[in-house]
Amino acid sequence: MNDLIQRPDYLDQLIQFKEKDVIKVVSGIRRCGKSTLFDLYCDYLRNNGIEEKQMIRINLEDPDYYEIQDYKKLYDYIKQQLVTDKMNYIFIDEVQSIPEFQKAVDGLYIKKNCDVYITGSNAFLLSGELATLLAGRYVEIKMLPLSFKEYLSAVGDQTDLLMKYQNYIQNGSFPYILQLEKKRDVHAYLEGIYTSIILKDIMARYRIADAGLLDRVIRFMFDNIGNLCSATKIANTMTSAGNKISISTVENYLSALTESFILYKVDRYDVKGKQYLTTGHKYYLCDIGLRYYLLGTKRADMGHILENVVYLELLRRGYEVHIGKTGNAEIDFIVFGEEGEEYYQVALTVMEEATLARELAPLESVHDHNPKYLLTMDFTPLTSHNGIKQMNVLEWLLKNKS
Repeated sequence: MNDLIQRPDYLDQLIQFKEKDVIKVVSGIRRCGKSTLFDLYCDYLRNNGIEEKQMIRINLEDPDYYEIQDYKKLYDYIKQQLVTDKMNYIFIDEVQSIPEFQKAVDGLYIKKNCDVYITGSNAFLLSGELATLLAGRYVEIKMLPLSFKEYLSAVGDQTDLLMKYQNYIQNGSFPYILQLEKKRDVHAYLEGIYTSIILKDIMARYRIADAGLLDRVIRFMFDNIGNLCSATKIANTMTSAGNKISISTVENYLSALTESFILYKVDRYDVKGKQYLTTGHKYYLCDIGLRYYLLGTKRADMGHILENVVYLELLRRGYEVHIGKTGNAEIDFIVFGEEGEEYYQVALTVMEEATLARELAPLESVHDHNPKYLLTMDFTPLTSHNGIKQMNVLEWLLKNKS
């Protein structure tokens, strides 16, 4: 299990943009595999004739580089190592650690013999001044922890999918988890990730002083994945439960959680009116293992957890994802891709006729010819209900994007 887990979808994107005149920005939650992706890419470069001296790598959270405290030192450090007569491939991990890092990155970018790659664990990386300075000069590769398909490829076999799915959601999808055999080690590792995100990416960056209140908001959100939420509803619910909190504080916390890639906010889309709605959002979690770490197995809504897994997979496949509203009904996901719109309904089981009818109804109310899918945990042959394809969700997770 010490071999690098292959991440072909992300690696192919880096290869596609090799030596293209853009800065390659790999963003994603801590420990999702960004540095390992650079390892895989460097292997690719070596196998294609690039010499070691042409690859310059810096991880700004490594103590070896703690003396680099500002953008000028970062720029000078890299400039001294450049090979003058060849292309240089520059990799900077956790670049947001350096104030005004964008000035160093831009200085390297404008050199004709520099191909620049950076990672960051916070959406702040691509906001404000960076977005202004580097507008049109970067491409973002949004990275997530392991998909179920990547997880199985690393485990090495595809037998007993149900058991492996349970391990996948309970232990989490962070790559290093696969090297841990004991539950207590998995728990300790997830605790380290969670603490690191809370302390470094949220409390320090957003100057949040009340760790207890932040923790209660996070627990509330982890317990309500897949439910319609608003800052007002969250504040009122928590205040009624004895945890007084203002709407503006909730909004600030939610912003910090989404910008740290721990939560994803999903807006609603009116299918019939063809318009985006400004009210009623849902939130999904970057990794279900973090939910089990924080809340345990009690009160786990397995339907919403399955929804969460499907949502992340749709993101991985490059879709723009929304909640679908059709009249008074709701479609779990309407997605927009290169080939148009698709609709997805997700349910644990539809073996009972009444449940099947309930889940099909929102899809049947949409009278267009876009693909419609009902994904369930039921192991039944591929079925069509008047053009709506019913598939086993685990088999769907293992398929390539059609």
